Amino acid sequence: MAEPFYASKTEYVDRALLGFARDHADVVELSTDPVYVRSVDRDPRRQVGLLSGGGSGHEPMHVGLVGRGMLDAAAPGRVFASPHNRQVYEGSRAAAGPGGVLHIVKNYTGDRINFGIAAERLRHDGIPVARVLVDDDVATESQQIATGRRGTGATVLTEKLLGAAADRGA
Repeated sequence: MAEPFYASKTEYVDRALLGFARDHADVVELSTDPVYVRSVDRDPRRQVGLLSGGGSGHEPMHVGLVGRGMLDAAAPGRVFASPHNRQVYEGSRAAAGPGGVLHIVKNYTGDRINFGIAAERLRHDGIPVARVLVDDDVATESQQIATGRRGTGATVLTEKLLGAAADRGA
């Protein structure tokens, strides 16, 4: 008789990513050190790579949006925690095209900090990098919330629109 599957908080993300990558090996590849997912079938017209990321627990964001017409790579953090800047940096290096890489970042403090550090490192390495900051979320826009709009609403749409444009060579 099979034992029941119970994943700890630290195992959840790793097991979910491993299963996703195995099930979609024709579309994505999983890097485990540091953790990021990248597309294995990049449109040859792409000049600029697209990378997004954020805390896990919002699936299929962002890993589920890696592939043609979408993201080139995604850096998933732990459950509701931003990805480490090393994940963003290495995922960006893997995603970068001849024109560099574009980060699609939600307006979370940790995401802004870690994507910013990764961008500094990429520029130091000579890789052009730019950022689109998504901060559309009206649910978190109030005087009681100091961080402002979080950008959770339009991120998927932004990733899809930019992915389609990138596949046309924009």
